[in-house]
Amino acid sequence: MRRKGMMAGPGKGWSLARQLLVLQAAIVGLLVVVGAVAAYMDSQRAARVQARHTVTVVALTIADAPSVRAALSATEPSRSLQPYAERVRHDTDVDFVTIMSPEGVRYTHPNPSRIGQHFVGNTAPALAGRTFSETYTGTLGPSVRTVTPVFDDAGRVVALVAVGITIHTISAELRDRLVPLIAVAVGVLAFGIAGSWLVSTRLRRQTRGVAPGELRGMFDYYEAILHAVREGLVLLDRDGRIVLCNDAARDLLDLPPEPEGRDAGRLGLPPELVGAMNSAEPRTDEIHVGDTRVLVVNTAPVRSRDRAMGNVVTLRDHTELQALLGELDTVRGFAESLRSQAHEAANRLHTVVSLVELDRPAQAVEFATAELRTAQRLTDRVVGAVREPVLAALLLGKSTEAAERGVDLEVADDITIDGAEGAVEPRDLVTILGNLIDNAVDAAIEGLAEDRPPRVRVTAATSAGELVIEVRDTGPGLDPDSAQDMFRRGWTTKAADGPAGPRGLGLALVGQAVRRYRGTIEVERDGGAVLRVRLPLRSPEEISS
Repeated sequence: MRRKGMMAGPGKGWSLARQLLVLQAAIVGLLVVVGAVAAYMDSQRAARVQARHTVTVVALTIADAPSVRAALSATEPSRSLQPYAERVRHDTDVDFVTIMSPEGVRYTHPNPSRIGQHFVGNTAPALAGRTFSETYTGTLGPSVRTVTPVFDDAGRVVALVAVGITIHTISAELRDRLVPLIAVAVGVLAFGIAGSWLVSTRLRRQTRGVAPGELRGMFDYYEAILHAVREGLVLLDRDGRIVLCNDAARDLLDLPPEPEGRDAGRLGLPPELVGAMNSAEPRTDEIHVGDTRVLVVNTAPVRSRDRAMGNVVTLRDHTELQALLGELDTVRGFAESLRSQAHEAANRLHTVVSLVELDRPAQAVEFATAELRTAQRLTDRVVGAVREPVLAALLLGKSTEAAERGVDLEVADDITIDGAEGAVEPRDLVTILGNLIDNAVDAAIEGLAEDRPPRVRVTAATSAGELVIEVRDTGPGLDPDSAQDMFRRGWTTKAADGPAGPRGLGLALVGQAVRRYRGTIEVERDGGAVLRVRLPLRSPEEISS
């Protein structure tokens, strides 16, 4: 949209349409003038060639006429040759027909007073027996003439015939041709200017009367904005090809250097993301999980006169925010666990107080010690095996949360994550383990319908240069054939989205984190679902290289 005052100024100059009109009119006018001059020169040359041909034919015809040779043998050749020459001159529209003796004495002439005088011009080639043509200035002015010899029966030159057309006559004929030539030139010029005006009018509507300098400034201005925006912007045509994308979009989607003109589906993007980008309906704030990033995608179809032109896609990097949300969920789980523990502690304290009031101190001490011993044993095992406090707190919090939901979360006695420090980020471990436990707890609760006690078992160990995390549940189990789809955004066994947000995002984040470390995920069915994650114990620098 053009904004007044943004680029325009008092000296913005002619609009692009007006400049194009003037340029096209000048080009058409120049072409018409050049064409008219070329046509005139060609007509002039053609007129001279035609005149030379005419006088040559007439001269040769007269020289071969038997009556001319017969008249030359008479005492006064002019008496019969002059009427004959004038008749031929009028019939052929030439300006003069001169019959002369070999010495150049005229027998005929358009001006009878010049009969008997010497011919003005060259006769040497004709006396040598050759017919020749030339442009020469004689008594009638400049003319195109042909001189040819007249032979007797013995082959001797007995006379000469000169036939000519004056340049004035040729010019008059050219002037007659010039009138239609000028009319055609004016018509072509008018037609060209009219066409240029129609083109400039259409261009003026399309460019809204913008001057070239203003148009260039607007283009540079919007180009700078396009590349300065931190959000990714992708323009697709109606065939799904990329028309334009900014630097942020190339970084977020890991696109090649010049993706313009290529089909978005052939650039290695996830099928769900390509489907969202090519959607015929608007998409708002959809979350898509890639190999390294979590993206928020908005798609807006573009229509012009009820005809689809393509889509405008905006992309926002949601990776850091999603990680923070994961940490916030962990903190919320910690808080919920503390609330649950506080509630349980209050119940136990009331129990202890009641036993003391009932004068049963031994039972009160035994009850308090047993509860403390169980909680401490779990805490000692987790803290001793996991040096990362955030991950240890996660396991403790998930244990309390699972217990509150009626699920027995069992942490293996031999759990150990030593050696993972520095190789796997704690944030990614929280993402992987937290989401696997959450899904296992949900699956174990669903398994209640099969009359099995809900239980989740978590094991972790480092061996052979890799960290192996295994989560088992007593739920209905998973089909190993669906392993490729489980860790894609949107896959879920739940019925619909809940208040916590879109379904299928947790396992997608697990898959993203595992792919980032070039690890693997194994899915088995053994009385329930078994999910096993293997992460190579290499530094992030080694993984990226």
